[in-house]
Amino acid sequence: MTTNLEQLYYDQLRDLFSAKSQLAAALPELVRRASDEKLRKTLSGQLGQAREQRIRLRELFCQHGLNPGGEQCEAMRGMIRETRKRLDHASPGSVRDAVLIASLNRIEHYGIAAYGVAKAFAECLDFDTDAHVLLESLEEESEADDVLTSIAVGGIFKHGINKAAAA
Repeated sequence: MTTNLEQLYYDQLRDLFSAKSQLAAALPELVRRASDEKLRKTLSGQLGQAREQRIRLRELFCQHGLNPGGEQCEAMRGMIRETRKRLDHASPGSVRDAVLIASLNRIEHYGIAAYGVAKAFAECLDFDTDAHVLLESLEEESEADDVLTSIAVGGIFKHGINKAAAA
């Protein structure tokens, strides 16, 4: 049972650690399934970012004398499962790329919310170093979301999907 904000904060960090671990494990497959080169490069960058965020989270746990394990992020598990299912039912090329973007935008929004909440808790607990580290990851999540959206709006949604749908 969670009885105070500090316990809730650590629970949030464990959820984030699990989410980032699951995403890092899934991204190589998602990179392989993308056809657009810019999208593949973006997803590869997100893989490196997820790994770096895991390292930062692990360091936060070490600073507090805690273990990051023990939590399974069911939300991320579900989002990854749904992404795979949708990819399996999408036509290769632009349509599949659009599925990847839509799914990863949802995943980025989850990360934005999770990091935002954890940062707010850290600030309330006067964990200033933690808040700074979490802000860095929060900004990365927001930037990744913006990049995915720009790929979609700037090309895949505008040109590729419409051509594929008209064929």
